[in-house]
Amino acid sequence: MSATPAHIEAFFDTATSTVTYVVFDAPGGRAAIIDPVLDYDPKAGRTHTGSAERVLAFVAAQKLTVDWILETHAHADHLSSARWLKERVGGRIAIGAHIRDVQHVFKKLFHLGADVPPDGSQFDHLFEDGETFAIGALQAEALFVPGHTPADMAYRVGDAVFVGDTLFMPDVGTARCDFPGGNAHTLFRSIRRLLSLPASTRLFMCHDYPPAGRAATWQTTVGEQRRANIHVHDGIDEDAFVAMREARDRTLDMPTLILPAVQVNIRAGDMPPPEANGTRYLKIPLNAL
Repeated sequence: MSATPAHIEAFFDTATSTVTYVVFDAPGGRAAIIDPVLDYDPKAGRTHTGSAERVLAFVAAQKLTVDWILETHAHADHLSSARWLKERVGGRIAIGAHIRDVQHVFKKLFHLGADVPPDGSQFDHLFEDGETFAIGALQAEALFVPGHTPADMAYRVGDAVFVGDTLFMPDVGTARCDFPGGNAHTLFRSIRRLLSLPASTRLFMCHDYPPAGRAATWQTTVGEQRRANIHVHDGIDEDAFVAMREARDRTLDMPTLILPAVQVNIRAGDMPPPEANGTRYLKIPLNAL
């Protein structure tokens, strides 16, 4: 991994509890944007770009060249602004190669047409497990960590790992596994893979849902997770984790934005094409989930 230390700037979106990251090698250097948010008002069906503009302003202020726009998975809790950002700062939109599995499932659910082939071609690059890549002077590695969905990737840059929706902060626990293709056994094994890294490895969460009395935060370490994660600390075996995770998942409502978000995010943040009247439409399948 890279000997050059990564510079990391985080942007927390309070509406979706999502953290977007800009990772760069130096001011004036090269950068990657991880899990960018497109703001969406479900009541009015309106998008806006305030969250993405904050990222854009930082990239401009630091005079960064964007090489990558990285998605950890096809998010169910926010729409991606990857396409909007690419049109303004460039970069290659990338995700794990198993996004094809997710596209197959949701293409059927949404009855999508030929404009959404389930082959990952909407993305500029599909990462395989263990694939290495560069962010300027930084060396990075894509790690396949399925379980929350069948396509989750984490990105390791030096001593920092962007874990997506595998782990949350220790006092919150772990991600749900009841979406199509999710699996609690698989998530446990993915988490243990991450927690086998050196104890000092910094872990950066994709979300934080802080308990009452704690401000939102998103950085922890492998050692802290192994000691204190309420769902998966050392001593919790796979069977106990799976029993807890499956019982907990049965109590959870669907995320508010899952239906609009997934059909945009499997398109790499692109919107459905306009219809004959010039308006774009998202589909809401009735009684299907």
